[in-house]
Amino acid sequence: MLIIAGFSVCYCLIADCSCLQVLNTFKALHRTRMAAFKDDERALTAARLKINEEFKKNKNETSEENILKMIKMGSDVEIVLRESVVQVEHIGEQRLLLRPREGLLLENVPYSDEPRTKS
Repeated sequence: MLIIAGFSVCYCLIADCSCLQVLNTFKALHRTRMAAFKDDERALTAARLKINEEFKKNKNETSEENILKMIKMGSDVEIVLRESVVQVEHIGEQRLLLRPREGLLLENVPYSDEPRTKS
């Protein structure tokens, strides 16, 4: 590991871009975790621990094929977190408060048996 101007650069024996892809996936997962579980310390901590655990568990992987598969899986998980996770808070015995993130529910269209006509 080399530190340049405050940024760490990782050197791997495999393809140069794989190491940066792993780092970018790691950072993306943590950024998405912060947005998806905003204001929920328990979920933020659990997600941080799980992300870190999975990356530490596989840090000695040398097969480029396996690394690329894991990068793909991490990217897929990041997409699921970003596009599918919605926060819901209990605000009473029988009530829930939906707290969608900005941009999450913009594409929802009510269901209709009849096809939509273009205007």
